[in-house]
Amino acid sequence: MSEWLVLAIAMVLVCALVLACTLIRHRRVAADEDTSETPDVIEYMTMMVGVVYAIVLGLAIAGVWEARGAAEDSVRREAQSLYEVSQRADVYPAAVRDRIRGEVDAYVSHTVAVDWPRLTSGKDASPEGAELLGTLRSDVTHQSPATELQAQTYQPLLDHIAAADDARHSRVQSSESTLPSVVWFGLLVGGVVTVGLIFTLQIRRSGRELLLAGLFSALIVFLLFMVWSFDAPYGREGVDSAAPFQDLFPKVAPAVAGR
Repeated sequence: MSEWLVLAIAMVLVCALVLACTLIRHRRVAADEDTSETPDVIEYMTMMVGVVYAIVLGLAIAGVWEARGAAEDSVRREAQSLYEVSQRADVYPAAVRDRIRGEVDAYVSHTVAVDWPRLTSGKDASPEGAELLGTLRSDVTHQSPATELQAQTYQPLLDHIAAADDARHSRVQSSESTLPSVVWFGLLVGGVVTVGLIFTLQIRRSGRELLLAGLFSALIVFLLFMVWSFDAPYGREGVDSAAPFQDLFPKVAPAVAGR
């Protein structure tokens, strides 16, 4: 099921629930109850709860946004480092150059075809990726430079492989959920309490009040959905977050992603 469909269903259900509860409460209200005024203490408490929840929700959004940005940066560094290795291998003889580029392509293919589905489903990356990168490192390390140009390229190649390895470790470590369970518990309970405070304000059945109650509820649902969506640094389905690999290795990654 698409994430946007889940969001639409959740917003419709919450809005319908809030509006239904409002109408039911209004029908059951006593004939002599004054719904035109709300005690000052309730307004103050509602305001404070709303402010505190807004701060917590804002910090959660900022946290998952920063984590996703760091994960995307790791992917870009990894893909760019491998691309530099593939390009700088041009100084070697054809056989060596093709072998190095083949090992890079094999690693990219495995990363997009195997690792990404595992990362987006919450699983750990497969150990085969580290083995492929280790094979590439060993091959380049044991390739003795035969010319001055190869000697100048040798150390940068090793540096780029080391950078790719470091970026890979960062990518694997940042694949888990950013927010702990206790924060999610607080966000969900706080959202229910914040929406529930609508009823303490003694809203009536006027079109304006019902519209504002529905929009407020939909906004809370949307913000929680945004936190949930960003809490998966590489997304929850597909390989869209592997775009740097697809851009730099167009002959390998798109074909693999389309399988």
